Order: sequence, then structure tokens, then C-alpha cells
Amino acid sequence: MPVQDSPDVPEVRAAGIKDVAAAAGVSLGTVSNVLNRPDRVSPGTRARVEAAMAELKFVRNESARQLRAGRSRTVAYVMLDGSNPFFADVAAGMEDAADEGDLSLFLCNSDNRAERESSYLGRLEQQRVQGVLITPVDPRSSTLDDLVLRGTPVVIVDRTRDAATHCSVAVDDVYGGHIAVQHLLEAGHERIGFIGGPASLGQVRDRHEGALRALREAGLGPENLVDLTTTSLTVADGRHAGQRLAGLPAASRPTAAFCVNDLLALGLLQTCVSLGLRVPDDLAIVGYDDIEFAAAAAVPLTSVRQPRRRLGRTAAELLLQETTDPLHQHQQVVFTPELVVRASTQRVG
Repeated sequence: MPVQDSPDVPEVRAAGIKDVAAAAGVSLGTVSNVLNRPDRVSPGTRARVEAAMAELKFVRNESARQLRAGRSRTVAYVMLDGSNPFFADVAAGMEDAADEGDLSLFLCNSDNRAERESSYLGRLEQQRVQGVLITPVDPRSSTLDDLVLRGTPVVIVDRTRDAATHCSVAVDDVYGGHIAVQHLLEAGHERIGFIGGPASLGQVRDRHEGALRALREAGLGPENLVDLTTTSLTVADGRHAGQRLAGLPAASRPTAAFCVNDLLALGLLQTCVSLGLRVPDDLAIVGYDDIEFAAAAAVPLTSVRQPRRRLGRTAAELLLQETTDPLHQHQQVVFTPELVVRASTQRVG
């Protein structure tokens, strides 16, 4: 059976600025002013041009405008782990600030891989984004300095640097680790599991330091903190850590655990449920971040709350300041976390 040609479909061409000028009976310069400097056009003329745009369904070519300006109307966030709801909440705060600044927010996920992070940064620079927000794999990376030297502002998120070479927004994780373990000590626990890793992550080290500080203040030594190091900060790692903890001899098994994020705590909780361990009677659990799932867990999790959305919004506001204010001074903003106590550490009755 012969194949029939499809009927000709007339080509639909998007209306351009010349079409708008012709329909409104004005010059190209007038249409350009309506788009970019409307205050320079009389109300009557502006209304006529806008009516022509609406009738022609005109959509401005933003890419061409950005090409002429040499800079896009986009900022980007390179997050560390797209599977962690914490970073989604941080990004939501950034989006709030970007939207108010009439900018688009582009999201990238480095997946905690330095080579992927570097690839994203290269592409974002080529696309002439206005600036980059980043939770870096390594906050000391010289790549971040190179970006700034070539003209792309960078704000470091949920990390700090020794030198004030960039704006940064972070949380006092030493204090966060301290209040988590202090809470467990006040509940009568003296042998506490510390679940998190790898130690190359600054947050893990800081939260561990805070935990040890709480023990020292209570007159206890580091041997009272049982390190159950993980290779990453996922639910699966939390489950594996729970199995290792349950396998310890009863005499040396911790009666409580401090997990360096909520995903680990949720995984640990899953293992406890599967093994018939009661939370908090057999094992009290404290997480970190206070993501939405922490309160919704089968046993609602006590967690150290970070102001996630506020953290992201503040970082984006600092970036926008840097892109518009030639007198901008770098700031290092550090928020104080708070403990939210729930059923995973509070015995009922």
C-alpha cells in the first residue's frame, strides 16, 4: 500500500518586534523602550504597543537580549545531594529570593562528586549566569576562587571557609552536635552512638566535635561516644549502622544514638522496627536537619532543626547584592540551630 504524503501544514512563525512595531504604527525603538524602559514611553503609546503584543501573542526573545547584555537573567544552585530533602528546602528559599529579583534559578546536583561539580561550574560559566550558589564537595577548592576571578560571583551554602574570600551562609554545627548529645545525657544516657560519615565532610567533623564537648561538660570521656562511621549520609547507611549497633555486645551497646542527618536517623529507625527494638525505650534517636519526614516518621524523630529555607534565601540575597552593588562586602552568616524534641527520645508515661 503506497504511503500517502501528509497534507502540507502551514509554517507558524512567532511574531517579532518588527511585527509589533508595524501593528502598533510605531518605530522599533519605541517597542524596545516599552520592553526595557517603559517609563520613557507615553501611556497612550505604551497601551497601543501592549495591545499589539497581546493580539500577535508576542513573546520577547530573552535569549537574544541576554546575549546582547553579556549576562543571563539566571542564577544557579549546585547542590551536594539532590536526593536529600534538606537541599530541596534550601533551594526553595533561594527560589523565593530569585523570583523577587526577577531571576530564574537553575538547579544542578553534583551528587557529592568533585568531577561532576567541576563540569557543572564550567557549563554555568559558559552560559554567563549572574552568579553561582554552591554547597561544594570541598569548600577549599581553588575552582571557586577561579570563578570569582573570571567575574562570576559565588556564594558558599551550608559550608564555611577559613578565609573570607566569598560570602557564605552556614549553621553552627558544633553547637548543633552539642545540644543533641546534651539532650540525650539529660535523659540519662551515658553511652551514645555517633552515626555519620565520612569524616572528610566538615559537618560530620563539627557535629562530632560538639558531641564530644557535651560529654566533656558532663564529666564523661570520648569512650562514651561509640563511633559507627558511614560511607555516606543516606537511609541505607542508617539501616546498616543500625544492624552494626544491634550486633554489639549488650554490655557495650549504646542506649541512644545521634545521627548527623535525618536520613540516617530514619534508616536507623527502620532497622529498630524490623528487629523489634523499641524507640526510645531500647534506643533513643536524635537526627539532624528536621526535614519534613522527621515529624512524619512512625516514631516522630527528635531532630536538630536547621533554618533550611531561610538559609537558602539569605544565600541568594547575598548573591544578588554582590551582582548589583559594586561596594559589596563579603559576609559570613552563621545561623544557630535548635533542638526539636519528639517521641524518639521521650518516653511516654
